[in-house]
Amino acid sequence: MNRKLIRRSPPTREGWWFLMATVLVGAVAVDAGINLFFLSFGIMASTMLAGLVLAQLALSGLRVRRVLPASVFAGTPYLMEIALSNDKRRLPSFSIEVEDLVDGNPIDKRCYFLKLPAGRTQETAYRNTAARRGRYRLTGFRLATKFPFGLVQRARLVADPAEMVVYPALIPPAPSLLRGLPVRPGAGTDRRRSRQGEFAGLHSFRAGDDPRDIHWRTSARRGRLLARENEDEQAREVTVVLENDLAIGRDPAAFERAVSESAGICVELCQRGFAVALATRGALVPAGAGPAQAERLLGALALIEPVAGPPPAGGRGITVHVWPGAPPTVDRPTRAAQRRIVA
Repeated sequence: MNRKLIRRSPPTREGWWFLMATVLVGAVAVDAGINLFFLSFGIMASTMLAGLVLAQLALSGLRVRRVLPASVFAGTPYLMEIALSNDKRRLPSFSIEVEDLVDGNPIDKRCYFLKLPAGRTQETAYRNTAARRGRYRLTGFRLATKFPFGLVQRARLVADPAEMVVYPALIPPAPSLLRGLPVRPGAGTDRRRSRQGEFAGLHSFRAGDDPRDIHWRTSARRGRLLARENEDEQAREVTVVLENDLAIGRDPAAFERAVSESAGICVELCQRGFAVALATRGALVPAGAGPAQAERLLGALALIEPVAGPPPAGGRGITVHVWPGAPPTVDRPTRAAQRRIVA
C-alpha cells in the first residue's frame, strides 16, 4: 500500500503570468469600480481554483508500483516497469507523470500516462542507466499533473521503499587468460585420473596407473586390464581471488576495473560450467555452479570495497588472481595434468 507524504501545487511559468494578470485585473477592478473588470477577475480566479480542484481529483485514488529488473549492470541501460492503477469508481485521471525517487530525489527519467480510466491499470517503463555499482535505495514516487489548463502543477509524493543492487560492469576475460583454463566440465575431453572425482569412464591400463583403479569385472569380461577414469574435481573448481587491500584500492579507477574484470571472469566461468568461488579480504563466497551462483558472485562484487585485513587465500582448485592495475593471472595445481584450449 502506497503512503502519501507531501502535496505541492506550484504554478507553472504560464501559471505565474496568469496569476499576475489576475491580480492586475483585480486591482484595476477595485480602483476603477468597473463591473466588466470585476467579472473578468472572477472568471480568472475561478479558472485558477478549478485547475487546483481538477488536478487534485486527477491525483486522488491512484496507486503506483514498480517491477524491479532481474539484473542491473553499471553503465548498461535497464528498463524499470511502472504500473499505475486508478481506484476511483467513475472518474478517470488525465495527464499523469510518474517519477521514481532515489534517496528522496527524482531521477532524470519519467513515465507519462495520458488517460487512465476508472478501475483500470496501465503499465509502462522507463529506460535508465546506473552510473556506478552498489546498492540504490528507492524511496518512492512523485506523481504530478498539470491537468486541465497547465497553469498549476499539482504533485504528490508517495512512499514505496525498495532496494536495487547494481552489479559491476562486465569486462570479458582476455583470450590469454582463458587459454590457461581447462576445457569446460561436461565437454567430455578434459578428464584426469582421480580417485575422488565422479566416474568418467574406462581406459586401457597403462604403466604408471594405480592398480587400485583397475575395474576387475569389466577387465575379466573383455580379457584385458581396464582402469577407472574419474573427473578431477579440482579441475572443475576455480577460485577468483580479488585483491581489495585498502592501500592498493586507493586508485578508484584501477579498483573498479579490477572489480569489473572479476565480474566478467566469474560470469564466463559459470557459463562454462565451473564451480566458482570468490575470495577477498574479509569475505568468501563458497564455490558453486550455475546461474544462481553467478548472481551470488555478482551481488558480492557489487558491494565490495577496499578494506584492511589478511590477504585472501586461493581455493583447492584453479586460482585466478586479480590485482588492481595489473592483468589477471591463472595458477593451476602443479599435480594437475590438464589440457589447455584456445578460447
